Amino acid sequence: MPSAEPEVVLGRNIRARRLQAGLSQMALSDRANVSVGALQHLERGEGASTRTLTRVVHALGADSWLEQLAPPAPAFNPLDLLEARTREARTSTTAPRVRRRPEGPR
Repeated sequence: MPSAEPEVVLGRNIRARRLQAGLSQMALSDRANVSVGALQHLERGEGASTRTLTRVVHALGADSWLEQLAPPAPAFNPLDLLEARTREARTSTTAPRVRRRPEGPR
């Protein structure tokens, strides 16, 4: 898949979502607080900043699109292992080591 193709697909989806909502480019750009030109670039897949993309997606009420980009929860969390080791160290049954001074003249 060429690198520009996903941007074109994204632009088409944004445009389709805008038309489905019955919004003109001017109305959506006002709602998203972006320029009409920036929205046009986004819809044509000609590149846009992440700020423009997120503002337009939010203005379209499609925040769930962005949430889908979140990584899945890890199956293993190293902090859990650290906590378990810390708990084990605290509940250890061995007596703490005590340093004794050598006996002799002071």
